[in-house]
Amino acid sequence: MRTSRIVAIGAAGIVAALALSACSSAGNTGSNGSTPGTIGKVDGKGKTLTVWAMSGDYGDAVMKQINDEFTKQTGAKVNVQTQQWDGITTKLTTALGTSTPPDVVDIGNTQVAGYANTGGLMDLTAYKNQLQQGGTWLQSLSGPATFNDKLYAVPSFAGNRAVIYNKKMWADAGITAAPTTYAELQSDLDKIKAAHASEADFSAFYLPGQFWYAGMSWVWDQGGNIATSSGGKWTGAFSSPEAQKGLTAFQTFQNTYSTKASQTLNTDTPNEDQIMADGKASAMIGALWDAGVVVKNSNGKIAESDLGTFALPNTAGQSGAAHNFGGGEVWAIAQKSKNQDLALVWTKIAASVPIQNALAAQPWIPNTVELAAEWAKKATPITQGFYDAAGTTMGTPPAPGWGTIEGNKNMEQFFASIASGAKTPADAATSMDATLNSTLNG
Repeated sequence: MRTSRIVAIGAAGIVAALALSACSSAGNTGSNGSTPGTIGKVDGKGKTLTVWAMSGDYGDAVMKQINDEFTKQTGAKVNVQTQQWDGITTKLTTALGTSTPPDVVDIGNTQVAGYANTGGLMDLTAYKNQLQQGGTWLQSLSGPATFNDKLYAVPSFAGNRAVIYNKKMWADAGITAAPTTYAELQSDLDKIKAAHASEADFSAFYLPGQFWYAGMSWVWDQGGNIATSSGGKWTGAFSSPEAQKGLTAFQTFQNTYSTKASQTLNTDTPNEDQIMADGKASAMIGALWDAGVVVKNSNGKIAESDLGTFALPNTAGQSGAAHNFGGGEVWAIAQKSKNQDLALVWTKIAASVPIQNALAAQPWIPNTVELAAEWAKKATPITQGFYDAAGTTMGTPPAPGWGTIEGNKNMEQFFASIASGAKTPADAATSMDATLNSTLNG
């Protein structure tokens, strides 16, 4: 799932040697009785396919490209209905339960399991090879799209996290190269902090306490996780020694390099891009589009050339990049759709190479390792860090109740309680694990 919808500068992909999720079991037969596993020619003249697309995900030009090709192949028309993220879970759950749901839906990669568990989504397992079209889907997309070893959604685009920093500000503090180890990062930030010691509202590294996407890097690097699965049952894992070590390290880093006021805040209020644009932070963890927003919001004070990116170094002191959250969007087909054959054709087009290249140019990250590698060749200082962080992306538990955890903002509250000191990591974990245990299993 994504947390921002702003298109910014640059174009990028992600280079990742990520394994393809294994899937099994047969898929549903198409709406006209076609052989499962075959996406063939469909006569759709006189029919209209209804597609729900989330606001900001796809530009008009990309949607037109998909729809024009679909109409060319089938003769059917497309009714694209743009949806808002606020309240979409309830709205989509209700719609999927009706006899006339939207045929194709755009959903966050972390939300697939919940809809699949309630029977709202078509099993696409038998069509997987044709939908992949010779590519290797990114694990951060294909993993969450798989529930109980069956494929319920088709990867559309992905996004990971990297450090965006003000190179000019760092140079003024005597730092001329991006850090490659966690120790170097801390040393650099100590210099930045000392250079701005008189500014009470300045963050050497702005990291709001609620920003669990970023905070999980410290947990994952230590070998911890959100939850584990055994025998089909999910169990909260924040009380494990590994997770506790990571949470403690996160608290220390956040308290040392970000402002006290940020300990209970999220990334939107105040907006972290604006904080950096105003010169109140020298670095932050962001997504691919955030650097462009910083430049735009600075009103000319910060140029693109002033910014750079680097992968957050592994926070456990190991070599390489820190594990980082991999979000994104996927396409799913309603189980009760009367036009499943048409929906399969449309979805295959949406996941095709021409469309992926169009999305990557917006910029979004294409859905396959192969295309990502091609776009990585166009790396710039603004996008390089995201490539370097690509091989260590992680996802959320593909559990039926994960959507409830996100909707209730349990993770935000959990990390903020640790950053602020309202709870010790141990006490916070005990409470959070109990919530995970009662919620994840549906």
